Amino acid sequence: MTDGNEASAPVSLAIIAGGKSQRMGRDKAFVDLGGKTLIEHVINRSAALGQAETILITNKPADYVHLGLPMFRDALPGKGSLGGIYTALLQARSDFVLVLACDMPFISADLLRFMTEQINDDIDIIAPRVDGYPQGLHAIYRKTCIEPIREQLTANRLKIIRFYDRMRLRYLDEPEYAPYDPDGRCFANLNTPEELVEARRLLGGTG
Repeated sequence: MTDGNEASAPVSLAIIAGGKSQRMGRDKAFVDLGGKTLIEHVINRSAALGQAETILITNKPADYVHLGLPMFRDALPGKGSLGGIYTALLQARSDFVLVLACDMPFISADLLRFMTEQINDDIDIIAPRVDGYPQGLHAIYRKTCIEPIREQLTANRLKIIRFYDRMRLRYLDEPEYAPYDPDGRCFANLNTPEELVEARRLLGGTG
């Protein structure tokens, strides 16, 4: 772990903009929340973490070109979010990759920064847990995860956390992340119109 006099290890940021958005009825990334799309909230809130780069994993690059980010299609199409994480690890310049879903508009830059400060040579995955369940799309992965993930994808076992027990883990439970998330919102992802209405209420927007 780094101390107060060291800079945290270089990390790339990868935003996963996949999924079929079936419950939302439209592409979640471009849903408006307080005058910005969900993906713009994610980009803006994570812009100043000191990351080596920010990349976007999407199979629809033409839809996202206006964001001005390097974009990569899934290396193994049709493999869901785990396939997106795999692609991010293949394409990122850094050994560690902070992975975020595109539909989490309340992420905390302070929490993300705290997570990057936990990086060290003895860790493969850093993930917060909510009620004991890891937040796989709000986590840091090391390139050591590439082969275990590929094995999962080849076997079509697509649950993100299924390979975790093979890796060296650093979990963050509520006592550690609560100071950075006092409202309990930073892991909220918006899947339905009802959740969007509630998010607009919380943000104070009218939508």
